[in-house]
Amino acid sequence: MRLSLRKKVMVAVLLMALIVAGATALVSYNMYARSMEEHYERLTMNTARSAASMVDVQAVAELKDRTLEIYRGFCPDENTPPDFEAFDEADWDAYYAAYDEILQSDAYRKTFATLNALKEDNGVLWLYVAYMDEQTGQGIYIVDADSTQDACLPGTCGDIEPENLVLMEQGVYDFPPYITNYEEFGWLSSAAAAITAPDGTVVANAFVDFSMNQVMADRQAFLLRLAAVLAAVTLVLIVTLAYGFGRAVVRPINQLAKATGSFVSDKERNQSSSAISLLEIRTGDEIENLSCSIRQMEQEINTYIANLTQVTAERERIGAELDVARNIQASMLPCIFPPFPQREEFSIFASMDPAKEVGGDFYDFFLVDDDHLALVMADVSGKGVPAAMFMVIAKTLLKNAAQTGASPRAVLEKVNDQLCENNDAEMFVTVWLGILEISTGKLVCANAGHEFPAIRRAGGEFELFRDKHGFVLAGMEHARYREYELTLCGGDTLFVYTDGVPEATDSQNRLYGTDRMLAALNRQKEAGCQELIRGLRADIDGFVGDNPQFDDITMLALEFKNLGETRMRKMGLRPDLAQLEQATAFFENILAEHNAPRRVVEQMKVVTDEIFSNIVFYSGATAVTLGCEAGEGYARLRFSDNGRPYDPTQKPDPDVTLPPEEREAGGMGIYIVRKLTDGLSYYYADGLNVLTLEKRW
Repeated sequence: MRLSLRKKVMVAVLLMALIVAGATALVSYNMYARSMEEHYERLTMNTARSAASMVDVQAVAELKDRTLEIYRGFCPDENTPPDFEAFDEADWDAYYAAYDEILQSDAYRKTFATLNALKEDNGVLWLYVAYMDEQTGQGIYIVDADSTQDACLPGTCGDIEPENLVLMEQGVYDFPPYITNYEEFGWLSSAAAAITAPDGTVVANAFVDFSMNQVMADRQAFLLRLAAVLAAVTLVLIVTLAYGFGRAVVRPINQLAKATGSFVSDKERNQSSSAISLLEIRTGDEIENLSCSIRQMEQEINTYIANLTQVTAERERIGAELDVARNIQASMLPCIFPPFPQREEFSIFASMDPAKEVGGDFYDFFLVDDDHLALVMADVSGKGVPAAMFMVIAKTLLKNAAQTGASPRAVLEKVNDQLCENNDAEMFVTVWLGILEISTGKLVCANAGHEFPAIRRAGGEFELFRDKHGFVLAGMEHARYREYELTLCGGDTLFVYTDGVPEATDSQNRLYGTDRMLAALNRQKEAGCQELIRGLRADIDGFVGDNPQFDDITMLALEFKNLGETRMRKMGLRPDLAQLEQATAFFENILAEHNAPRRVVEQMKVVTDEIFSNIVFYSGATAVTLGCEAGEGYARLRFSDNGRPYDPTQKPDPDVTLPPEEREAGGMGIYIVRKLTDGLSYYYADGLNVLTLEKRW
């Protein structure tokens, strides 16, 4: 529910007034109540002391002795008071007869008269003399100044208050005032003064009880009168403030609100006049300052609207042009997938997400001829329209140069010199270029300052291939570039990207990084190219969250398929003895799948150990590819490495009839391999040693 400012102020004032009134009433009531209690405490104590001084000590001592003598005669033992509830009629007759003598004595009548006069004169509720018997913990009545039938007879007893027992243990018999509220006796202010003999012996105590019921009634009446006064003051305060606040604050604010509403409606009707300009508020305070500020704001808004109209029109024109540019840039990149449906040797997918309307990243792939596929991944410095224009030039030059059949190194050197001409904007572009020989899987690459590509060998995981970088294109004339070769086998996947992937940043300024990229790729390493890239992009988006995209994100994935060897399963490894266990497990698992006897499996483990160790120690290879084809009762094992050419089949068998010390060094390992297999063949092609072994069972 909406409340006006006047109502809000009234509610606030009312709450504050109630709080102040409540606090005032509470403090005043407590002060009044305390003062009344202190008054009655003094009155009670003074009356008790007066009673103690007015009675005849000798008479009280005589009455106490006689009362205690009779009282103790009714006690079961010296520490237990009489059990009045167990008295029968005979007990009560004896009890009354014993004390009747005391009531008729002169000492009792004289003491009673003194106390009764004091009681009546001072409005005391109860005034009596009692003896505090520490043995039984009872206060024993000696004289009760009550003239009614409710008076307590001598010998009547009651429990001593706990605080009074504590004082008695300390030797104190003057009991200071204390307030009690028992259901049986009501609300009382009580005190006691010791009646002492001339030698200082405490004979008994004079007790005084004043009723506090009237005090409570007075306190309630005081509270009601105080509440009525505070309510009247609060009402007057609210009315006065509401009236004054309405004239001084609410009415000028309503005038300002009406004027600003008129300003908006005038603008909607394209009228130049405004009620704000005509409004004159002279309150001499902050309201007047607000009115002046609003008039000034009106003038600035009018100027701003005029400028905004012009700027908006210009921005809409630029936005339309940028939209056309974005569509043109998107159409320049290959965007139909699969791009070569007639080619089954490979699959490819790519994506480019610009950080702005247009971007500087680009990818490209095209057939140079029927057996060569060119792959391009590039990143232009900067962003926006300048980067997009430079991207168009670089992409065109790279494609034109590559289609001549030149090597990647020659393409980069030529395009670099072309881009350096008239490069007044001093822009540059990083490029990774690879040309794949489809029939063999040989990939020739060159890198001009771009990110490391990632490669997954069949059956393995994605790893960065840390190639050597050349200088960026358009950075320096006549720069020279290196190229290198990779061999893709069936099932291998190549992934290239721009720095927008590892440099994606979350809200805490943490980079996505290549480690997260490889982990995301390996979580879906068996996926196709399209699923691979889309899964990685989803992982990047999850990492970045709501943080805006800082750089263009461009990715390309290629999966190579060797259709001629579809029955042979392969795995790429590093030539490292640490990989031997993985190589052995590769063959062992395939043989086990085809129910090879355990004897055959163990023999092939020995063969694998011998061949793989020779490659590690003697070939100088940097990559090894294992292949295995198995069927009903046979298996074909293949070892391929890019080391020095070496034909183990030309090694003659050692003469095993000679003692070991007389044999020529070497050859025993290949001899064992021949004995454990049923066929051995070797060839060298395209820089690869290929050794094939056959085993039947």
